[in-house]
Amino acid sequence: MAKKVKNSDLLALKQSKTKISAVSCYDYTTAKLVSQAGVEMILVGDSAAQIVLGFDSTLGVTMDFMVELTAGVRRGAPGVCLVADMPFMSYHACTEDAVRNAGRFIVESGADMVKIEVNRSQVPVVKAVADADIAVMAHIGLRPQSIAKLGQLKAEGTSACLAMELISLADRMVDAGASALLIEGTAREVAAIITERVDVPVISCGSGPDCDGQILIISDILGLCDGDGPKFAKNYANLAPDILTAVRKYSESIKSSEFPDDDHCYHIKAGELEKLQQMLG
Repeated sequence: MAKKVKNSDLLALKQSKTKISAVSCYDYTTAKLVSQAGVEMILVGDSAAQIVLGFDSTLGVTMDFMVELTAGVRRGAPGVCLVADMPFMSYHACTEDAVRNAGRFIVESGADMVKIEVNRSQVPVVKAVADADIAVMAHIGLRPQSIAKLGQLKAEGTSACLAMELISLADRMVDAGASALLIEGTAREVAAIITERVDVPVISCGSGPDCDGQILIISDILGLCDGDGPKFAKNYANLAPDILTAVRKYSESIKSSEFPDDDHCYHIKAGELEKLQQMLG
């Protein structure tokens, strides 16, 4: 079994200028394959609300659901650094809720780190969770959980003033105890500045190549989604047509009675069929 990737290993990769590869996925079977591909980190993202459950935003998942998904991913990928996404309203009401829910991911799911979407008001939350000896990835930049308030999401850090706000927020999160940063949908130049000035690993989600690592959702990597994905996503395969073809062939083989054939059936032991027929009279 390969060596378990720890938070300290991610820091060592940053310090050695070695890029970190991360994937967001949601189930045992996929996680098992992803872990065999050599990635260091898996994030069980609240994007499961969209990819797994079909919601139009990330707001539809609960703590219980995310805990179960994360536990399944851990069983499939015991060697990666596993990050669990704190869902909407799991840390907003009070720091006690935040610590309790973050602890569930560690104890019940086997996660190594929790991710929290943050603005300035979440500084006490990050500090409280970190003070409870739980590693925190602070998610800055474009924050999908804010969709209900903002109405729409757009690229962040595209002006000098907005860039300074993000840089200041990153500094505050690291000072509060964050063990890593995830920067989503942010101007490349700003993400590069943050990566250079903080001493924790910085993962880019659509924030350019200058961060310490990159993350994409597995369905984008595999080309499973209909329509255009986000600008920053790249398909490394186009499996949707192959899956459609395979399932269509399967359905047609059932209707034509080609499947299952005799090779795909179990059989009664030799001589037992005659005995059964006699028993049946």
